[in-house]
Amino acid sequence: MIPKKKKKKKKFKLGNLTQQSKRKETMAFDVLTFRKILRTHSSSHGIRVCFWKKKKKKRGGGEKAMPPGRVRIEGISSDLQRILDANMDEAPARRRAREAFKEIQARIDHCLMKVPADGLKMKESYDLNSKGIEIFSKSWVPDNSSLKGLICYCHGYGDTCTFFFEGIARKLALFGYGVFAMDYPGFGLSEGLHAYIPSFDGLVDDVIEHFSKVKGNLKDQNLRSFLFGQSMGGAVALKMHLKEPHAWDGAILLAPMCKIADDMVPPFVVKQFLIGIANLLPKAKLVPQKDLAELAFKDVQKRKLTPYNVIAYKDKPRLRTALEMLKTTEDIENRLEQVSLPLLILHGEADSVTDPSVSKALYEKASTSDKTIILYQDAYHSLLEGEPDEMIFRVFKDIISWLDEHSVKHTQ
Repeated sequence: MIPKKKKKKKKFKLGNLTQQSKRKETMAFDVLTFRKILRTHSSSHGIRVCFWKKKKKKRGGGEKAMPPGRVRIEGISSDLQRILDANMDEAPARRRAREAFKEIQARIDHCLMKVPADGLKMKESYDLNSKGIEIFSKSWVPDNSSLKGLICYCHGYGDTCTFFFEGIARKLALFGYGVFAMDYPGFGLSEGLHAYIPSFDGLVDDVIEHFSKVKGNLKDQNLRSFLFGQSMGGAVALKMHLKEPHAWDGAILLAPMCKIADDMVPPFVVKQFLIGIANLLPKAKLVPQKDLAELAFKDVQKRKLTPYNVIAYKDKPRLRTALEMLKTTEDIENRLEQVSLPLLILHGEADSVTDPSVSKALYEKASTSDKTIILYQDAYHSLLEGEPDEMIFRVFKDIISWLDEHSVKHTQ
């Protein structure tokens, strides 16, 4: 009897995905990580996956690359470096790091850190929200003068309401505004898995809940209230407005995340693969990403200071987080005509993190007649943190001028 030939299993080859995407400059595809996942999950689906092997290049005598999410700061003690190297997935480790580095942060050479706090009353709080999550918040209020208005700040993805924002908040408060900010669940000093957004709408609801309490506490002062959203915080602010169209008297949107720049989105094949495994591993840090500091900070000296923001998330985005942000930008892009509150939109023309062309579309399509857009030539993403001092002061002047105009209208 002639034995039957065994059928060979077909191999599904992903190959070199960066070449398939036909883009000259794209994000690295983390093959090793995907191999690990696929060994665990592909067998149950009867799929066999193989990758093209590349010959290892001989390494020179240069420095070893830091692992993703790890930061090294020159001149700090070994004890501080151990705190910095700790797993910051949960809030207690982030809080220890912030406390340990607070004095060092205050001494760095950046114009925002030199903004005085004299004449300001500042308060930090930890409060449980309706979901039982402990939320960190901070306020900056002029001590001996009546408020012109109320500003509620929504921070970006790689940021918190401390560090650089401390200087931004002090600057605004010195011009007579009460400034209130919070760290989203999972960000900064608030409880939750670091930079994990299971639902963007859920995050927006958390922010609405917190700032509704802030406004309620100051209700007797009859103040105009403004949203101030930066980068991803711009998307948060817009979603807040779309959920509650009449709750706010205006919004300042700084490089808003109405659409993620094409260069920041993974190649199509990688994107589809990530979507496919997001339900299996929503919290996995797998999404390829370029160096955000390099893309966002134009001023090289200021870029070198970003590691001092020790509680900011610096690892690869988590799968569910990345997909939620993409879904959110698609939703906002389709609803620009519904934006009806007074707007100040500020964007760097050379921004390669969020797309300035969609800020232009927001300006053109928003139904409000009270709207202003300012595009800064050659400026990058971080307009208030990463530009030369002259540009930072120019952006501040534009913000305060708009705020004063819209607060005066109310008092008249």
